[in-house]
Amino acid sequence: MTAEARPLEVRKQDTLNRLEKDVDAWVSTASLDGTPYLMPLSFLWSDGTLLLSTSRTNPTARNLLANPVVQLTLGEVRDVIHVAGTVSVVEVSEAEGAAFAAKAGFDPRPLPNYPFFRVTPTRIQAWREVNELKDRVLMDNGTWVV
Repeated sequence: MTAEARPLEVRKQDTLNRLEKDVDAWVSTASLDGTPYLMPLSFLWSDGTLLLSTSRTNPTARNLLANPVVQLTLGEVRDVIHVAGTVSVVEVSEAEGAAFAAKAGFDPRPLPNYPFFRVTPTRIQAWREVNELKDRVLMDNGTWVV
């Protein structure tokens, strides 16, 4: 039996809680020729953005450097958070770098070839069951709809 659909305000709060607490997301990128690439990466939710880091030589980083459009998914099939956004390479503050390292379990800062990528969400969707599909958009064009 399907549980009752969550009100949008509850769904937004559940989403924010997951963004704070979850460690990893599936990160989907594409090369300039459109070849897709999917990789799990650790992230830090920081001031309304997601912070990622991976080796500059990995396909994910190469794709993000060439094509700064990304999609990330957290959760399970029946409790999904889907984030679409744009990416920029950033320098992080000491506090943000330390927070990323503590959450991710590794510190890319001393590694010479590990840039940080900041994902600015443009669209966030969240749903559990079919009864939440109709109102799954929580953020559109970078603005929370709830």
